[in-house]
Amino acid sequence: MWSLFGFGGSKPNPQKHPRKIAEPVFNEKECFFENPDNVADILALSKLDISGCNAVSEISTENLTQWEQKLKADPKNRLVQNALAHNDLTNVIAVSGSSQSLRNRYFFNLEIETIGSPSYLNNQKSSGRCWIFATCNVLRTHVIKTYNLDPASFQLSQSYLFFYDKLEKANYFLENVIDTADEDLESRLLQALFAGAVSDGGQWDMIVNVIEKYGVVPNEVFPDNAQAVNTGKLNYFLTNKLREYALVLRRLVNEGVPKAKVTAAKNAMNKEIYAIIALNLGTPPKPEDSFTWEFSDKAGKHRFFETSPVDFYRTHVKYNVSKRFSLINDPRNKYNALYTVDRLNNVHGGKPIEYVNLDLPAIKAAAIAMLRNNEPIFFGSDVGKFNDNATGILDTEAYDYNLTFNTSMRLLKLDRLKTGSSAMTHAMTITAVHLDPATGKPIRWKIENSWGDAVGEKGYFVMTDSWFDEYVFQIVTTAKYVDKAVVDLWKSKKYNVLPFFDPMGALA
Repeated sequence: MWSLFGFGGSKPNPQKHPRKIAEPVFNEKECFFENPDNVADILALSKLDISGCNAVSEISTENLTQWEQKLKADPKNRLVQNALAHNDLTNVIAVSGSSQSLRNRYFFNLEIETIGSPSYLNNQKSSGRCWIFATCNVLRTHVIKTYNLDPASFQLSQSYLFFYDKLEKANYFLENVIDTADEDLESRLLQALFAGAVSDGGQWDMIVNVIEKYGVVPNEVFPDNAQAVNTGKLNYFLTNKLREYALVLRRLVNEGVPKAKVTAAKNAMNKEIYAIIALNLGTPPKPEDSFTWEFSDKAGKHRFFETSPVDFYRTHVKYNVSKRFSLINDPRNKYNALYTVDRLNNVHGGKPIEYVNLDLPAIKAAAIAMLRNNEPIFFGSDVGKFNDNATGILDTEAYDYNLTFNTSMRLLKLDRLKTGSSAMTHAMTITAVHLDPATGKPIRWKIENSWGDAVGEKGYFVMTDSWFDEYVFQIVTTAKYVDKAVVDLWKSKKYNVLPFFDPMGALA
């Protein structure tokens, strides 16, 4: 399909004639001319009419007069002005009706049997830890199933993983600073590195790095505190402290200080960073520290285990994160190819970010296969688009921009990535899908979010399949659910390297 800004998907057939179709409520894939080769055709993609428009660069009083007259000539525009003067925009443009309600029902004919409760310790609050919450929601399902636990009484510690991710990110940032000491400080790479030194966000392979090194613990071993649920002040202090240290390291390297002394200086910095994080979040157990895990199962039987964070992960979670990998849908780049992102990581020497780029049908087939096998799915999306936090509805047809503004948005997924309009901003967990009984194709998906149970349907969201097409970028799966060719591609480690500032480097 052709986009406003380039090529995407399949190559168009230049022999075809333009199709004239009625404009729907919202259709970002709409493309009226498959091979625009003149001004009128190109402008038609955005429904622009230049008749009567002058070629003057400045906005003139004459322009303003004409535009105002045209706007006020339509009584509907005056009604819109009045409505928007007194109401929130989303309330004015929200679509209602029975068809909307039916499409977004919390009814699913393929749902996993066991999932932890969204009401139990599943609110990231004012933090960017969604990727850690999504991971914990996937992992705790296996513990709940293994030990017959009440789904509303068990959760893993998000704060434990958050602590060690922060510490590792700081060290990784300082290593990058040393490695790029000869780069101009104002280069695009350095500016990007300095901007997100220890952000809350992350990617699947980052959580793999942390879990493989540090293990996991139940929530009661290291629960959230006031700083864990409101991370802005911690991030401000850490980020600026690391920028200060970065300038020191760059000077040491550029003045020819021996590598051993530079590394010693970096470790002194890490010691201070550890203290800052520990004073904010508390002191977590170390990977091999012993603790007692006690619980009662649904039958009321009391049980306990002597374990450690690493042992708890290996013995009690029974979910090998290192065997899971990411499928992405990035229409800018070649499908059936393996990608990584330069310098994007959290653990120095850890596994790299790995993405197998596939088309949407292949990704959905893997997701459906996982749900059939009772596996919840970690996924990354651009949650800020066409969503209603109160109802938990993610639907590209939820808002009627065209009816209100006489124009709608027509950027393709490809174009949104190219122009910075869209990227992975949030990770959640897919727990169900509703399949069309006649065709078997997905209609809507059920999501466990990490914003507490006061939003959506007690913490669950509904995502229409059309929203999946436009705003889902990633799912995490395993070899069991994809073709052998995909697995071989992942195992080949023959990466196409994307720059650090690429949209696929965005942290959920």
